[in-house]
Formats: sequence, structure tokens, C-alpha cells
Amino acid sequence: MDSPPPPSGPSRRHVSPSSLSPSSQTVHISSSTTTRTAPPRNNPLLPTPTELALLSIYPLLLIFGTFFAVLSPDVQSSTYNPLTQSHDQGSLSPSYFARKNNLFNVLFVKRGWGWITFSFFLFIFTHPAVRTSAQKSRATIRWAVVTAWWVFVTQWFFGPAIIDRGFRFTGGKCQVKMAEISEKDAGDVGVKEVFTAAACKSAGGRWSGGHDISGHVFLLVLGSCFLLQEVGWVVGRWVRFVREERAVVMADGAVKGATAEVEREVRYQGEDVGRGTGVMEGLGHGGKVAVGVVGLCAWMLLMTAIYFHTWFEKLTGLLVALTALYTTYILPRNVPALRSIIGLPGI
Repeated sequence: MDSPPPPSGPSRRHVSPSSLSPSSQTVHISSSTTTRTAPPRNNPLLPTPTELALLSIYPLLLIFGTFFAVLSPDVQSSTYNPLTQSHDQGSLSPSYFARKNNLFNVLFVKRGWGWITFSFFLFIFTHPAVRTSAQKSRATIRWAVVTAWWVFVTQWFFGPAIIDRGFRFTGGKCQVKMAEISEKDAGDVGVKEVFTAAACKSAGGRWSGGHDISGHVFLLVLGSCFLLQEVGWVVGRWVRFVREERAVVMADGAVKGATAEVEREVRYQGEDVGRGTGVMEGLGHGGKVAVGVVGLCAWMLLMTAIYFHTWFEKLTGLLVALTALYTTYILPRNVPALRSIIGLPGI
């Protein structure tokens, strides 16, 4: 008997996955699935990479200035006076910027917080990205917090400023006869408790001994970094120049991007307004003034690093400034209750 003919039509044969070549399996998988990896979120306890890069400029300026002072023949040939915390003044001064009466020191550094305050308020009340009254109010609160720290450290802290208290706590004193100190300067509770640098100077004396935190380094770092935070985040998000986002801890403990807390209508209102705008154009008039102030702060910080104070005095000035900046701009990212009061720049 003849065998039946094979069935008509295309043949069907089961092919197991194991018989496929590795390349064909890879193509099949990649064509059916798409994997998206979210960028790693920044630790809310730490500055973002951009913030860290900017913060690193300050110690680098101080280190460069210190080495320049050591290697420069002009600086080394000039006598350093620890009482005035500077090199010889006048014709023997190693540089114009080594003189305390140089115009940049007199007109800018001595009035530094006034320049910083002026440029800050000019920016927040003129830049279109700072739209709502809540944004302006929280920015003003942050300015008040940083300003209060500046007052406490350099002007008054329930009596003498923190710099003066630290100087006396580490054994410093005023080189002047006690009889020359007026009651007005010394107060009624005793010279030892309330005596300040201003009272010592008015009595014709000078600080001697002890550790004196560099007020110049403190002011220049605090003020310039304050402006960088306030202007940088606003303009960076406005012109889409800064792509990274700050991580914040929510009330339920979840870690999210900072924009998660922004009200929906505020977040999307004019979302594309600043897109395509150049950085310089996006700064606006207030931002450009602030950038100028930051640039002058950086230059005078370098001059301070070269010609004034010891390295340890400059280091403590830097650390005291960074303490206030961390409390104002990093700590709120981890404390929702605090963040609800002072907010974050650009949010």
C-alpha cells in the first residue's frame, strides 16, 4: 500500500528557545521591552555636585593664596604684624591690595553686607522667575536668617559678637591700660565680660593673643555663596541651564525631587518662558549686579588669603560661614517643617 502523501501547505515545526542563536534572542528581547534607568538621586544631607563644585572654589582660593604668600619674594620680604593681622602698610606694602585703606576694602568689603543685601533684593523683586509672593517672602526669610548669623558673628551676640567672645575665650586681651577704658565702652558689668574689638580700638588699644576668626573670610564666603544659592538656582532652572535637582525628605519619609512640593499651577505656569534664553539674558539686571558682587567677593577673598590673617584664622572664618550656609540651604531639605517656613531657592 502506498504511503499517504505529505500534507499540503507550509510545514509547521516547533522551535525551542534554546535552539535560537544568542543574537536572535537578544534582538527579540530588546524589541519587546524598553528599560529606563532613572538618574541616581542626590543625598539630601549633602550638596549637589554643582553646589559641591562651587563650594570647592573657596578652600582652593584660600590654599592658593596661602602658597602664593609663601612663595612670593615681595610678600616674604614684607614684615607681617600679628596685631594688625596684615603686612606692612604704606610704601613698604607688598601690594596695593595689602593695604587696609585700599578702595576695594574701604568701599566694598567694609560695607560688604550692604552690597550683598542690595543686589539680593534687586534680584528677587525684578526677576520674572520669582513670581509669587510666597517665593519672595521665603527668600526674604532666608536673607534674614543669614543676616542674623552675620550680626551674631561680627556685630552683636547678646553682648560681644561671637568673634570677640571667641577671641577672649582663647586667651586674647586688649593691650591698653584698664584706666583708659571708659565706662561707656566697658559697661557696668565689668570689662572682662563685655569688652569688644570696637571698644578696644576706641580706647587706643589692640587685640593681643587669643584666636581671631577672620571676619573678612567669613563675610566674603557667606555673602557670595548666599547670592550664588539665591540667584543660581532661580536662573539655572529658568533658562534650563541646571539639569540636576535637589533631593528633599518628604513628611512621610520619602525622598523626592524638590519640585514635588511645588503647587501644580505654579510649577507649570510659564514652564517654557525661560527656555532658550541665554544665561546672561536670563540673569536680568538684578542677577548681573549679583554676579558682579560675587566676583568682587572672590577677588577680595583671594587678596585676604595672600595678605591678611594666618591660615588658621582664615580656616575658622571659612568654617563659621559654611555652618550658616549648611543650616540655611541643606538642612531644610531634610526637615519638612523647616522647609515649609524658609523654602528653597528657585522653588
